[in-house]
Amino acid sequence: MKSGFYTYIIMLLTVLATASCGADHYMKKGEKFLALGEYYDAAEEFKVAYNKTSTKDRPKRGERAAKLAYCYDRINSNAKAIAAYRNVIRYEKDSIDTHRSLARLLMKAASYKEAAKEFQLVLDSLPGDELAKTGLLAAQTAQAEKEAGSQYIVKKMDIFNSRRAEYSPMLFGDEYDQLYFTSTRNEAQGDELSGITGTKNGDIFFSQKDETGKWQRPETIESGLNTEFDEGACCFTPDQREMYLTQCVTDPNYPRYATIVKSARADASWGKGAPVEISRDTLSSYAHPAISPDGEWLYFTSDMPGGKGGYDIWRIRMTDAGLGGAENLGEPINTPGDEMFPTFRPNGDLYFSSNGHKGLGGLDIYIAVVDPDTRRFVLEHPGYPLNSQGDDFGMTFEGPHNRGFFSSNRGDARGWDHIYSFEKPEIIQTVKGWVYEMEGYELPEAQVYMVGSDGTNLKLSVKGDGSFTQVIQPGVDYIMLATCKGYLNHKEELRVEPVEESEEYVLQFPLASIRVPVLIDNIFYDFDKYSLRPESKTALDELVKLLNENPNVTIELSAHCDYKGSSEYNKTLSQRRAETVVNYLIEHGIAKDRLSPVGYGKEKPKTIRKKLTEKYPWLKEGDVLTEEYIKKLDPEKQEICNQLNRRTEFIVLRITYGMFDEKGNLKNPPAQQQPTGGNADEEDLYFNFD
Repeated sequence: MKSGFYTYIIMLLTVLATASCGADHYMKKGEKFLALGEYYDAAEEFKVAYNKTSTKDRPKRGERAAKLAYCYDRINSNAKAIAAYRNVIRYEKDSIDTHRSLARLLMKAASYKEAAKEFQLVLDSLPGDELAKTGLLAAQTAQAEKEAGSQYIVKKMDIFNSRRAEYSPMLFGDEYDQLYFTSTRNEAQGDELSGITGTKNGDIFFSQKDETGKWQRPETIESGLNTEFDEGACCFTPDQREMYLTQCVTDPNYPRYATIVKSARADASWGKGAPVEISRDTLSSYAHPAISPDGEWLYFTSDMPGGKGGYDIWRIRMTDAGLGGAENLGEPINTPGDEMFPTFRPNGDLYFSSNGHKGLGGLDIYIAVVDPDTRRFVLEHPGYPLNSQGDDFGMTFEGPHNRGFFSSNRGDARGWDHIYSFEKPEIIQTVKGWVYEMEGYELPEAQVYMVGSDGTNLKLSVKGDGSFTQVIQPGVDYIMLATCKGYLNHKEELRVEPVEESEEYVLQFPLASIRVPVLIDNIFYDFDKYSLRPESKTALDELVKLLNENPNVTIELSAHCDYKGSSEYNKTLSQRRAETVVNYLIEHGIAKDRLSPVGYGKEKPKTIRKKLTEKYPWLKEGDVLTEEYIKKLDPEKQEICNQLNRRTEFIVLRITYGMFDEKGNLKNPPAQQQPTGGNADEEDLYFNFD
């Protein structure tokens, strides 16, 4: 009897010892993964170790539950993390951090009453804990705030989403008809699964609208942008020529730190990311880039030293000489918690996500608006349903409108992030302008200066299609000046009246080149005469306006004929026509010595520019419409060419008229330089906004 009992005891001890050794083996593997930040793989090992640990060994069960809870927490397995934290408490291995973390996860589960109890336990031990104070207040008010709701309309966008994670959407394109976002779906590059998430590493994908305006299924990016590593959270410069994005490179021997890289766009494709050195600190993470609307600041998320705690939002100035020094945004934006995913609405409002401010649970979206009096940020919580008990982050806007897309893991038991649309109905008045060369194409290098009677003073960037869009206010008078190197200025004025629904004003900014002849379109004479017909007045009044906007310019005003008739007759007729136009300009206030009328007759046939070939595909850029060329064409095309030769043009002769006195000194030098007329290799033009 005794022999059998002792045998049983020995066998039991052997089993327990074997189980303990096995559990220790998995713990060591888990610790190795944890040191590298590979939380998913670590959780798998810790789970086995926990299950192999005897329930009688309460201390080890509690310690291993704590490791498991931490990893589940980091990979957004919230339900599993809550269960694991409760096991830590059950086995009496809990700490203040255990209850703080459990409270935070209970908020994400919308278990607000239970969360309040956990926050209170923290405050009972640490009355000064700021995160617990904020958390307790949030737990007490979250349900009422959800029930109050807001004007936001939120919809899940199934067209973009998969059975894995999609997050940080970013609209792109002159018409906002492309959407870039990060996804860990199966189509991502590489064959291995991430040790952090248990899925593939994230890649940047994109979707675009078809001709009917319907979003299409997401596509991979066939270029050097994506790698086998993790790419995510991208943004674009205002001119849309560069993408900044987060990248996390795997190293089997070191922890993974996020970095920021930038990719240049060429021939409609994105190139391989090049590192952006924020700091020489290689032990901190740099992620979630955002470019300010003026293109002068790079905002990002980092845990670098000097912050308020956790992850903070920082910014660094972008200059032609490189990046400046990083500065922390400080209070009221940053807290002892995490502030991440900064982004901008085009009006300059900063949106970001935080778990350190009072919210509904998880990461909530907040709006930081600059107070015009104090010049300090004022925070606004946009409420439910834009925010939820889950993580809400990664905003992108459809131009000036308060609509677009964001990401959230609300309602997903596995914690996957998905893309949602949002819209908050607003009455918005905007002006859309188009800057382009007369007789030519858009000018994306242009800039537009905008001043308003309310004190507005802005420099607006022009997009790739030569357009810009800006929100304007009712009851305000605006002046907009478009400038570009090598071109004359163009000014438009706008009076904005109050409206009851959103409205967009459209303005055109055709810029005259200072290097090539500029056609004055719609100038009409009676046949065989040089007197102007009444319908020419509109075009000539525009020329008067142009010359008044560019007072330092002198021009040659030329008239041309087709090849019919004698050279002497055509030259005399064209000279008189040019003089007639000049006389009109003089009568309308343009100084005579700024104008040189020249009649060329048929001596200078028109040279075809590329833009004209779109209207007449049978013409080629560089063709010269000589008599010999025209006579080889059929009669209909001959008449078109003759019409093109019968034209009135001007070309810029000088851009310094009236700027200097007899001694060569600049007259009336401005106290402060105003926007230039963009005249390359010449003296700058100045524009008075008063």
